Amino acid sequence: MESRPPLPPFSLETAIQKVRLAEDGWNSRDPARVVLAYTEDTRWRNRAEFPVGRAEAQQFLERKWARELDYRLIKEIWAFSSHRIGVRFAYEWHDDAGNWYRSHGNENWEFNDAGLMAVRHASINDQPIQAADRLFHWPQGRRPDDHPGLTELGL
Repeated sequence: MESRPPLPPFSLETAIQKVRLAEDGWNSRDPARVVLAYTEDTRWRNRAEFPVGRAEAQQFLERKWARELDYRLIKEIWAFSSHRIGVRFAYEWHDDAGNWYRSHGNENWEFNDAGLMAVRHASINDQPIQAADRLFHWPQGRRPDDHPGLTELGL
């Protein structure tokens, strides 16, 4: 059986680790890599899309990152329990016309005993911003440890 530590039941420390690992994965913008953190039969709600299973989730992510260019994401823990984690997040991106956005939202996650995410519910709002108002500046990939989080940025 596949395993993706840290495993539930979560402590505050392991829940925070899980959130950062998810952030790092999504910042890779590698759909094939990202979906390995989810169960084969994972169920998502993301805006008006409802992917079921890794294949549909991967297709969703491929479309997402083809549309949301120069994507940079920060996640922050909101709450946790045994097998569930609630996060808030913000990410910045631009479309192919060069229009910048900051997308804000919340996610509710549920994990199986092996630490794979079985359920992901996301609620997201997009805010148009000017390029000069961007706050997330780092090369593609993992957010540097010294980059401020959402609370420090006042988001």
